[in-house]
Amino acid sequence: MQFETLFRPARDNPVSVALIGAGEFGISLIAQSRRMQGLAVKAVADRDLDRVAATLGGMGIAHSRCDSAEAARATLSAGDMALCGSVDDLLALPLDMVVEATGDAEAGARHALAAIEAGRGVTMVTKEAECVVGPVLAAKARAAGVPYTLVEGDQPALLIGLVSWARTLGLPVVCAGKSSEYDYVYDPVSHEVTWTSERVTAPALAGLWRLGTDRTGTIKARAGALAALPQRTVPDYCEMALVANATGLVPDRPDFHAPLTRSAELPELYVPKAHGGLLEGEGRIDVFNCLRRPDEASFAGGVFVVVAWADARSGALFRGKGIPTTADGKYGLVYNPSHLLGVEAPISILAAARLGQSILDERYCPVVDLTARAMRDLPAGHKLDIAGMRHAVPDLEPVLTPAAAVAGASPLPYYMAVGRTLTRPVPSGALITADAVESPSGSTLWRLRAEQDAMFALSSGPRRRVGQPLTGLADRR
Repeated sequence: MQFETLFRPARDNPVSVALIGAGEFGISLIAQSRRMQGLAVKAVADRDLDRVAATLGGMGIAHSRCDSAEAARATLSAGDMALCGSVDDLLALPLDMVVEATGDAEAGARHALAAIEAGRGVTMVTKEAECVVGPVLAAKARAAGVPYTLVEGDQPALLIGLVSWARTLGLPVVCAGKSSEYDYVYDPVSHEVTWTSERVTAPALAGLWRLGTDRTGTIKARAGALAALPQRTVPDYCEMALVANATGLVPDRPDFHAPLTRSAELPELYVPKAHGGLLEGEGRIDVFNCLRRPDEASFAGGVFVVVAWADARSGALFRGKGIPTTADGKYGLVYNPSHLLGVEAPISILAAARLGQSILDERYCPVVDLTARAMRDLPAGHKLDIAGMRHAVPDLEPVLTPAAAVAGASPLPYYMAVGRTLTRPVPSGALITADAVESPSGSTLWRLRAEQDAMFALSSGPRRRVGQPLTGLADRR
């Protein structure tokens, strides 16, 4: 694909963008936009405009604080970036697209809906909102005639794109997935494993470095050897919920296999059990934890598909060219080992705004929900608040369950539970259900979810087990 030719319409008519939420993703998008043709970030809204102003000043970007829509328009006319204290003022500006990157589920839903109603396209970075109400927001955008897309630079869009590439080429996707955000780096001399700033000693890994014939046993032993390190995190589940809803691929188990594995081992593991792998069937999604030595390339935050080659001869050809392929030549690995945040985000924005191409299509619908299971007995009156940088609630374990209407004893989506107080005790191991909290008044997130449940005729009745084939899904895809 020739990208310069493809995106000539954007160079001829640059896309005007406003950013809501200027964290690391948003700032990297601003920085990249200054180095390219076709995209101009005109305005920013953020809860901490002092921080944003200081950052922009350090980048040499002229900007002004604006306390009204009129002031913001004047700032744009002067060629400066408008820093808006009000999202309403921002949406009054002449814009093509709004990039929602607050990372807050309630705010993300509210801002995306307001942008659509104002006739602005939406690039959704806030996966916390998207995993709850993304399909209904996308449907509203289509009805309003404005673009709505996820963003390359984040793993969900990159993986959806990779799946669509494989399907276009007639490569059956056996499993698709991503690595967790940070590698597990093993030093074979000291036997230390480093994960972010944490470090543990794991001498047992020396004897577990190769999968061997008992692959399941090796994976279990590796997990035990590194039990002191986190091996499942909420953002991974959130992102894979988006992929399931966009592609129809389903988790093999609600909590993922999440194996600690070397990237070259992926096609050996992510195949059906009948072929020596972990999976109950094909068409699955999962997350793996990349285990590597310090001298090996990182896969942190990368995406992959395990596909079935046309025949053993093709598999042997690809294996000879260094592509990870199973010994029988049947399955192989195709992957992108990185995601570049706002550096590659412009691709999605330009494609949606000028080419009418979204990473999502009209088949985007609720397939799974990110839900939560209590990790200990939780008493009535316990408040479910986020703690730390990973947007996680202590004492809750993330799981993916089949999408269901939010009512009664059906599981409550994880980010609808955030900030709520339990009205009754929830025992350890039980899912947080809709009837365990009081619904908040005036919540855009909750109102949109009710609309989504009705739009897609979701039931709150008996739930399908995750990994069980979804009725009608093969025809839909």
